[in-house]
Amino acid sequence: PVARSSLTCPHCLKQSNTFDPFLCISLPIPLRQTRALNVTLVLQCERWRFVRVGLAVPLLGTVADLRAMVAREGRVPPEQVILAELSPRGFLRSLADPEALAAAGEAGPVYAFQPPPARRAGTAPRSDWLRLRAVPTARSSDCLHRAPAGRILLLLCNTAGTGPQLARFGPPLVLREERGVSWEQLQQNILAQLRGVLRGEVRPQGTGALFRIRLAGGSAPCTYLSPQDPRPLCHPAIDRALQLSGAGGPPHVRLTVEWDMSTKERLFGSIQEEAVQDAESVRRQQQAHGQQHSCTLDECFQLYTKEEQVREPPG
Repeated sequence: PVARSSLTCPHCLKQSNTFDPFLCISLPIPLRQTRALNVTLVLQCERWRFVRVGLAVPLLGTVADLRAMVAREGRVPPEQVILAELSPRGFLRSLADPEALAAAGEAGPVYAFQPPPARRAGTAPRSDWLRLRAVPTARSSDCLHRAPAGRILLLLCNTAGTGPQLARFGPPLVLREERGVSWEQLQQNILAQLRGVLRGEVRPQGTGALFRIRLAGGSAPCTYLSPQDPRPLCHPAIDRALQLSGAGGPPHVRLTVEWDMSTKERLFGSIQEEAVQDAESVRRQQQAHGQQHSCTLDECFQLYTKEEQVREPPG
């Protein structure tokens, strides 16, 4: 047997061929190009539902690739998909399109949210997913002179306890709120989203502040929203969070709702995290990527004889 090696000049296109006899060759084995990654879809219906799906994501891909895959899974546009890592203690970070996909899901499970649609009068919300110690608070006094415009997306998770005992409970939420909303109205809107796990009715008036709200992530010290602020969502830290939410999905703010243990037990009992249902794709992807990678001899030869292009040295 004889092996032919060809070298082509990129300028004159002349080709040089060499022929070398051989008795044996060492063939490279193609490596696996994907890994299994589970993503929990947050479904909004009469009650919150959570479905974990298994995806085969490219090893050298970006978060943009993952966002597109999740969008296809949920049959929604990629620009409507919010991806975030969520641990038993709360939100960790949101995932932006330019990020490498290699680290996604390492710090905590990946959750996918779809913003609720802008509601019209007399309509109910619909989700396309269904197709398938105290820190001082600051007031937003610098924006009180102007009327806030627009609505913003909020990702919320509820926590109780302190220190090592801090733990998340109940479902993570996604809300669309007016910037000018009062603390009382914001609190009532959050409670409305949690009505499915509340043990009883909460009086809408005279309850005071049932919890504290802080911005998730970021640098210390933590930023808390003030119940005395007429417009808590006008806090300058909210604007910074919107600017830093990353490219790919809709701009949003991650918030942590902190409950003291006594209030949590009184209103919610011993509820823990949300129950997540596994789709068949989770088992299928784990099985496929848990097996030893195999390939054919032809695939090894294709990799061995694959054309290589060498860049010209800089002039």
